[in-house]
Amino acid sequence: MYRFADVIIDISLDKLDRPFSYRIPDRLLGRLEIGMRVLVPFGAGNTTKKAYIIALKENTEYDLSKVKDIQDIAKDAVTILEKQFLLAAFIRKNYGGTLNQALKVVLPAKTSVKKLLLREVVRIMERDEIISLKGEALRKHQNAKVKLLDALLEQESIPYEWITGKLGVSSQTILSLEKAGALKINSVTKYRDPVKFENAEDDRKNLSDEQRLIVDEIEKDFDNGNPGKYLIHGITGSGKTEVYMALIENVIKRGRQAIFLIPEIALTYQTLLRFYKRFGNRVSVMNSTLSPGEKYDQCMRARDGEIDIVIGPRSALFVPFKNLGMIVMDEEHETSYKSELTPKYHTFGVAKYLAKITDSALVLGSATPSLEAYYMAKNGEMRLFKLTKRLTGGELPEVFCVDMRQELNSGNKSIFSRKLKSLIEDRLEKNEQSMLFLNRRGYSGFISCRACGEVIKCPHCDVSLSEHYGGRMVCHYCGYETKKPAVCPKCGSKYIAGFKAGTEQIEQLLQKEFPGVKTLRMDADTTSTKDSYEKILSAFANEEAQILVGTQMIVKGHDFPKVTLVGVIAADMSLGSADYRASERTFQLITQAVGRAGRGQRPGNAVIQTYKPDHYAIEFAKNQDYEGFYEEEIAYREMLSYPPVAHMLAVLVMGADEAAVLKLSQSLSQRAKEYSKAENISESAMPVLGPTQAVIGRIKDLYRYVIYIKADNYDILVSVKDSLEEYLKLNPPGREYIQFDFDPINAF
Repeated sequence: MYRFADVIIDISLDKLDRPFSYRIPDRLLGRLEIGMRVLVPFGAGNTTKKAYIIALKENTEYDLSKVKDIQDIAKDAVTILEKQFLLAAFIRKNYGGTLNQALKVVLPAKTSVKKLLLREVVRIMERDEIISLKGEALRKHQNAKVKLLDALLEQESIPYEWITGKLGVSSQTILSLEKAGALKINSVTKYRDPVKFENAEDDRKNLSDEQRLIVDEIEKDFDNGNPGKYLIHGITGSGKTEVYMALIENVIKRGRQAIFLIPEIALTYQTLLRFYKRFGNRVSVMNSTLSPGEKYDQCMRARDGEIDIVIGPRSALFVPFKNLGMIVMDEEHETSYKSELTPKYHTFGVAKYLAKITDSALVLGSATPSLEAYYMAKNGEMRLFKLTKRLTGGELPEVFCVDMRQELNSGNKSIFSRKLKSLIEDRLEKNEQSMLFLNRRGYSGFISCRACGEVIKCPHCDVSLSEHYGGRMVCHYCGYETKKPAVCPKCGSKYIAGFKAGTEQIEQLLQKEFPGVKTLRMDADTTSTKDSYEKILSAFANEEAQILVGTQMIVKGHDFPKVTLVGVIAADMSLGSADYRASERTFQLITQAVGRAGRGQRPGNAVIQTYKPDHYAIEFAKNQDYEGFYEEEIAYREMLSYPPVAHMLAVLVMGADEAAVLKLSQSLSQRAKEYSKAENISESAMPVLGPTQAVIGRIKDLYRYVIYIKADNYDILVSVKDSLEEYLKLNPPGREYIQFDFDPINAF
């Protein structure tokens, strides 16, 4: 039983290292949680202060005679800052890490951010006095004063920079008139606005019957004081974004604000443009391309009521709106909604909690919903809506599935099947656009010797090096780079080469097959600089290229009306990963890619190139049959107790000393088993698997071991995590690192 609590009086990152310990009185035992607001006597005068619990303890290191009692649980209204603290406490509890780490995720960092100050000169003298001063300045030939006084006669306030710039009046002249009592200088904080659109006209569309039903039903729940959780399953091109905008418009009319989440900053440009056309400068953006100052200013603009909508990836979830009314997660199935840094939070879980404490509606949407979301909808935990028709009236593209084994047997050694090549030629003749999707980056995949089979690996990580353009070999985990060898380092054979084409190679082969073709490439290498996403996408939208080649980021939500062909190259590559979600990801990627074709008035085609045409993920994706895929996949998850049917906690232990890493992993595994025995949980109800070496056993010279723990109840795994953290406090590791990952989306 916890009898003491550490609290902080002030919620700010620089005060987190100054907690105070209090005793929990008997009447509050078992009622307090981390993140809860309580009232405490503080200071020499025992002034009642509001405090926030950051830790619960069985004992305290302080003199018991000097430890005061917590007075009560605070029951007054929660402020914006307090809501953010509650979010941080929720993240800390449900996903691990420290409260400090969680607060750094939630609170806008303001250290070392310079404020932009807008100075203005304001007239404070009466007009006749200004005229008198002007006459005196004329007599003394003080031309600069005359110019400024003339300007002040025309308008009461003038931007300071306009006076020193356009008028050419020095700051000394301004100060002299300030001393004379003619004017005063005001400084107003100016927020940075990263949105830069001009003359954007609203192009709203009339809602279809399917769309109108969704908007009306959600609006009805909202007005009845019962905002809920909703999943919109709409085929590609069915107009989900138009539904989102109508819902958000209704929320804003009721004096509330909205957060619109997108999975990738690559989607920001098109989405932001559509929202800006509808909502003007009441919409802003939050993503990793913004400077620290821009990020901080967007949070302040939201707090001060200057904007109603923020668009961005998962970090946009933490913008401090005063009266949040709706959270929308577009393309909710995307794995980028899961943080890969500690704390490894799931955006959906945090959004669900934020919606609860702000009384907001939570709307999820996707053409290929995650199994977690669809499972919840099927079980009545959220309401399911469907959009089954394309807004343009066009049909889904005609899909061709090409068996690349047969292509090779018939003599075609190209990475382009004959079907794809002929359709590309057809589109070039018709002046239509094409997109080629590859599920990897780089010039080519691993380098291997055809004589002995040796694969060139990174000396620091248990992964193969990838060949890049210019004879470079790069490790995509640690960045190690070296030159491609001329002969095999093991057997000396000259038959050493890269396999599995990358985006750069595809672009080069297109130039070879179709001389003069205009191409653009979009992958991790071409989008590393600020605004690179927008530049590539706007160039393609403006038809500066006939073919766009790219990795996953090109298939996520983009809408190009002139794209009538999509080629999916090496469609089954993701099926080979050591991950229980491999089939789901493959189905989603192919379905999303195919859906980029034929979104305008012209019919579209898609070509899926695969070595496994009979795999159920490929077959269902070809037929755009989500229901069929869901039933097949959920049966597999039920059989093996994988999410969403059950829950999983991965405990990753890393360190430079493999023996020490293994020993600590074994100790943690044993602690988890002891917990289950103490709680009378059977081994079958909470299996503890491992420790075992991770799929990639070493990265950046750190050895990696993983433990997997399964349970039907998520809260059980949270308690296991708490037990392991308690063990680590009592037995601090040496130089080992531990990460907790709930329902991991990537195999360790």
